[in-house]
Amino acid sequence: MAQTAKAAGSGEQVKQPQPRSVRVVLMALMIAMLLAMLDNMIVGTAMPTIVGDLGGIEHLSWVVTAYTLATAASTPIWGKVGDMYGRKGAFLTSIVIFLIGSALSGMAQGMTELIAFRAVQGLGAGGLMVGVMAIIGDLIPPRERGKYQGMMAGVMALAMIGGPLVGGTITDHLGWRWTFYINLPIGAVALVMITAVLHLPKKRSGGSIDYLGAALLTVGITSIVLVTTWGGSEYAWGSAVIMELIGLGVAALVGFVFSQTRAAEPILPLHIFRSLNFTLMSVIGFITGFVMFGAVLFLPLYQQSVQGASATNSGLLLLPMLLSMMVVSLVAGRVTTNTGKYKVFPVVGSVLMIGGLFLLAQMDTDTSRFMSGVYMAVLGAGMGCLMQITMLVAQNSVEMKDMGVASSSTTLFRTLGSSFGVAIMGALFNSKVQDVMAERAGSLGGKVTEQSAQLDAASLAKLPAPVREAYEFAVSSGTHVAFLLGSVVAVVALIAAVFVKEVALRGAGPADKEQGAAVAGDAVVEAV
Repeated sequence: MAQTAKAAGSGEQVKQPQPRSVRVVLMALMIAMLLAMLDNMIVGTAMPTIVGDLGGIEHLSWVVTAYTLATAASTPIWGKVGDMYGRKGAFLTSIVIFLIGSALSGMAQGMTELIAFRAVQGLGAGGLMVGVMAIIGDLIPPRERGKYQGMMAGVMALAMIGGPLVGGTITDHLGWRWTFYINLPIGAVALVMITAVLHLPKKRSGGSIDYLGAALLTVGITSIVLVTTWGGSEYAWGSAVIMELIGLGVAALVGFVFSQTRAAEPILPLHIFRSLNFTLMSVIGFITGFVMFGAVLFLPLYQQSVQGASATNSGLLLLPMLLSMMVVSLVAGRVTTNTGKYKVFPVVGSVLMIGGLFLLAQMDTDTSRFMSGVYMAVLGAGMGCLMQITMLVAQNSVEMKDMGVASSSTTLFRTLGSSFGVAIMGALFNSKVQDVMAERAGSLGGKVTEQSAQLDAASLAKLPAPVREAYEFAVSSGTHVAFLLGSVVAVVALIAAVFVKEVALRGAGPADKEQGAAVAGDAVVEAV
């Protein structure tokens, strides 16, 4: 079932992955990727029902925050564990932990238990995305990897569109606990498929995990995520709690960088940042996360509050952006595979991202759904040029032994970017909405914004006409400043893209055949 090839410089026979077997493995990996991406989308829809059953509304935000914190903090550690002790074992372990967390979350009898079990789930989720990207990096040379980009973009689109719909359906017909239990059969399929068809060499590093570095990085990332989550909502930006978290985070990250220069097996080897392309891709990934998750937050809000769309179909509201992203990602991957050229995509993608955000910033109370859909499609095209290319170039910029930490670092920067994007764009949005409501609706406007930062179409219809019009104008003004900020921030991605060097992708031609054979020797796939 597998074709053999000689590894470079030796007579050892290794098996070259076949297209059919690679597709089987990729299908299993995409299922695992769907687990990680779909979970928050489904659970978010069920949160009102969960609070109604378990109580503890004052701790509601922690159901999401605990998951996000655990995911972000564990991401770099999973990448390093995979590099040191074997990719397959680390990946299967992360799936098992995720499923255990899902089962426990479904059985939670109180909000405190649910928060704790969501943290367990997040620990597993941190290894899912990293494992998928790193294994793909092992199996498929960068030059060929573009052919499979559309699959990953498709999974992302499916999660964002289908998540809210699936979550609402499950909650209404089976109960909120099944929003967690649904992960179990899906995860079991992924476990069986990966165990059966993915065969990677077992390896054991002579060193040990850098526990000091892991602890410092965890404290640093936790502090950053808490600052971006709490700042401006739970606590004022200038409050003692936020200032202390900032101080703790900075101190921990400085200590982490220092520790990495002395560790035998650093969690995040600093030498990977000597590659200009890797550093630039980290910057672009951060900006992409900043922009994308801000857009996912504010576009449904605008369309529900200003254009009167139903919250039930909120995932469908993003369809123009997600379809555009998926199609362009697929085209970009094919072109990269056929030509070996990729620099044009970060540059064009950044320009489209800036343009799309600027167009979205022009939306007002009279903008039609068609025009907002066109603007979203422009932004989606920019995202499609950037989402997978950043990972591809980052992985191509490091040695095979650092594939895990390269994948985890790129994922981490995108995650941190999303945290900053939601926090900063959200703070600007809320501030603008409150100012406009106070200006246009007086004391009644202040009461409306205190009750809810977002009113659905049904609640909005019950407001007096002057207050409703004021709120619609306030939301459109808030999205204007949020997206305008996003377009300014996206300029940084364009500057970074201009300096990207077009280094030949591994597997790009005859000169790389020996290296390709060596890669094949590290990753053997057999179809069953």
